Amino acid sequence: MHHIYHTEGIILGSKNYGEAGKCYYIFTRDLGMIFASAQGVRKMSSKLRYVLQDFSYIKLDLVRGKDFWRLTSASKTNALENLSRNPDTFAIIFNIARLLKRLLAGEEKNDILFTDLISGFSVLEKAENKEEIKNIESVMVLRILNNLGYVGAGDDFGKFTKSPFEEDLIFEMGKNRLKILNEINRALKETHL
Repeated sequence: MHHIYHTEGIILGSKNYGEAGKCYYIFTRDLGMIFASAQGVRKMSSKLRYVLQDFSYIKLDLVRGKDFWRLTSASKTNALENLSRNPDTFAIIFNIARLLKRLLAGEEKNDILFTDLISGFSVLEKAENKEEIKNIESVMVLRILNNLGYVGAGDDFGKFTKSPFEEDLIFEMGKNRLKILNEINRALKETHL
């Protein structure tokens, strides 16, 4: 008998496989980044078809397979529902997902990064203009890089990486944007990925 893992996660991307299956990159709260498959999810009769959408925040049940995870069931969390409807925020989500897929290798639980991601996406969902959206993206990328050890938590960036991810942080980001972007670019260059 297989053990069923219950967790929540964000689908960072997917690709079709087989006749009606799909494979998903999912960043989960309890397991970290995983690669999971769902059989028959592309069939019109599939109940999971509308739940397992890219960039959805979902509750899921998983079973460890021989090579990768299998999704046995999933449900919506009813959070971040409007996140990908705005083309400007969709571009940010896509970029963040691509960065995470690039930097996260292997399964490793990372509660702080998961919480930062959910908080950042919640703030992004409420963003009202393009400048705010750019600032939110910069804070999110800085926090991801800091969490993964690519950015030091010096005095210059401490307030952006350690304090709760709230809207006040976005206002502060506007004043320090150039300095932070330089640090982000330096850190990304050092990843060699």
